[in-house]
This record gives sequence, C-alpha cells and structure tokens, in this order.
Amino acid sequence: MAEQQPPPLAGIKVVDLTRYFAGPFCTQILGDYGAEIFKIEPVENPRGELGASKGPDNYFFLSANRSKKSLRVAIKKPEGREILMRLIDAADVVVDNFRPGVMQALELDYETLAIRNPRIITCSISGFGSTGPLRDFPGFDQIAQGMSGLMSVTGTVESGPTRVGIAICDLLGGIFSAQGILLALEARHRDGRGQRVETSLLESIVSILTWSAGIYFETGKTPAPAGNHHPLVSPYGVFDASDRPFNIACGNETMWQNLVAAIGRPELAADDRFNSSGGRLKNRAALTLEINRALAPHPAEHWIQLFNREGIPSGPILTVEEMFKHPQTAAREMLLRMPHPEIGEYLTTGLAAKLEATPGRITRPPLVGEHTDEVLAAHGYTPDDLKRLRTSGTIA
Repeated sequence: MAEQQPPPLAGIKVVDLTRYFAGPFCTQILGDYGAEIFKIEPVENPRGELGASKGPDNYFFLSANRSKKSLRVAIKKPEGREILMRLIDAADVVVDNFRPGVMQALELDYETLAIRNPRIITCSISGFGSTGPLRDFPGFDQIAQGMSGLMSVTGTVESGPTRVGIAICDLLGGIFSAQGILLALEARHRDGRGQRVETSLLESIVSILTWSAGIYFETGKTPAPAGNHHPLVSPYGVFDASDRPFNIACGNETMWQNLVAAIGRPELAADDRFNSSGGRLKNRAALTLEINRALAPHPAEHWIQLFNREGIPSGPILTVEEMFKHPQTAAREMLLRMPHPEIGEYLTTGLAAKLEATPGRITRPPLVGEHTDEVLAAHGYTPDDLKRLRTSGTIA
C-alpha cells in the first residue's frame, strides 16, 4: 500500500460565509479532503436559522458542517470587516449562498476581492442563478425539485408528482460547487489567477436529467413518472417476494434469460409479449405480474442470493437503519463514530471517494465560535487584540 500523504487539499484555505444546507455541504466536502475551512458565524443568534442557537446542535447542522473551524465575527462592524478581509487576503476560496446581489452589496464579490487578492476564487450558490427572470427569487430545495422537472418523473401516475426523500437539489448544488472550486483551483495553476464559480439548485438537477431529458429531446413529449420501474428497460424495478419487496435489474438479454430460468419460468422467454426488449417494456405490467407470481413462494433474501449467483443484479430495499447495520456499509467505512463534547458520540457518514495515498480526514463539527481565537491568532491578532475585540462585541 502506498504511504499516506497529507490530504489532497491540505494548504487550501476557504472562507465559508454559507448557511442552511447547499453551501455548508460544499465546504464540508472541501474540508473532508484537507482544506482549512473558516466558517464565519454571527455574534448574535449563531445558527439561529437552524433552530439550534441554544444547547447542542441538531442533526441539520451536524450533517453538513464537519471538518471546519468556527469563528464568531460581527462582519458588519468595522473591525469585524477588517477581520474578514484579513482572512480573505490569505485565503484561496470564498463561498457564499446568499441571493444574487448580496455579495456585491457587501463588496465581497469576485471583482472587488480580486483587486486585493488576484488568486482568490469565489463560489456563489443560489436557487436559480445570477441571471434570468427568477434571479431574485428565494430558492429552497423543494421549490427547485418542482421546477427542475424532477418531481414530474418521480412517483407514479397515481401518486402524482413526488419529491425525492432527501434534499437532492441542495446536495447536488453543494457537490457541483465543490467540483467547480476544484476546477478553478486547477486552472489557477496555469496563470496564477482565480475566478468566479457559480451554480444553482435548479441547474444542479437540470444537468443530470440525462435520459429523462433525452426522451423529451427525441420525442417532443415529457416523460411520465417512472415509479419503481426503469422507464427504458424491463424487467428492471421493484418486485414482490413472500416477505417484502426487493429490486431486480435485468440490464441485458443474457440477464433476462438467466432470470426466467432462475424463477422456473423459461417459457416466458418465448412468449410473444416478452421475447424482445421492446415487447417487455410495452407489456411491463403483465410481465411484472408473471414474475411476482413466480417469486411468491420464497422470501426476498432467497431470491437475492440466487439471482446474484446467476449474474442477475438484485438487492434488498433497506431502511436507513438497516443500511447502517449492513456489513457492506461497515466494510466500506460509511458509518463513522467520534467523540463530541456536547452530545457524547457523533455519528456521521463516511467518504464516498476514497484516495489511497492522500485520503480525506474527517473531524467533528465545530462548537459555535470554537476556533475564533486560534484562527485570529494565526492571522496576526495578539491576545490583547482578541480581548479588545471581544469586549467590543466584534468577536465571541
């Protein structure tokens, strides 16, 4: 095994002006892989938008703010502004998720900051982007899910439009923002200059519509809700065993032939309704009924083991609790435990991208203002400075 080196983003400094979810998730990704994240929090009512200004932080904050350092700074006070600018002058990246125009009003936009620090990269995340008729609309995940077309292809005809069960627009907005920052850092190697990075919750989903968009491009018709079955392939979806539903994914003709043999129904392969991929898709309801009848005598785990031995992709539909107790989750280190001074034990998800030589290193979310003195001291503030700034209410 290769000798482990410092994390890949070690030495990169990020000023984090974000709140809620998309922005914090972006900076958390950078922090997980070694960037030093300076999370700037207000002196008054810190974390108030999360309902966690008193007592231990709640799961909302904890799920998107690990691997950071917290500073409480009143950035609208003159001395607080000076602190912020000193941090930015030494930073590589500034991230915000305010509405478009707010950073310009604060004179923290890329054009202004680049005069002071030509290497600075700014990243802005908004609901709908900095141009267009919805530029100034507030953007939250539920709204973006609806406007992106995602909800129209999620659920069933009977259920109507259905949201994804996680804040997928926020999360992908954070992921694409982190990707954009990494691309800008790479580009900076060529000419030494930073640049502005931007994405939005709406764009994050539109960019991944893939075959749903392709169906519309090819046919001119909007695709229907896909429900629990693949819109382009059958059998490929949720089926019923004796004890619970589970997933089967026949991605090619060989898998289809193996499936009908495994369930003891080889005659289905010769049935005029099912002997082609187009026929199986057209007659999916009838095919699903036949497969469910064959699956009924045995529990899901029986079929999952059998199908996977035969090269047919199959798996259980787990609850979140079941997933975290699954041995595969443990094997891939996707549940991490670490001590936390307020809640005792902090549980968090592991890293999806695992680098052998330069792995990420997760630390627990910071207590509010936990690193104010440490970070400011590293940027030239003396103990007397810190005492004076705290007395004036500039820091906490």
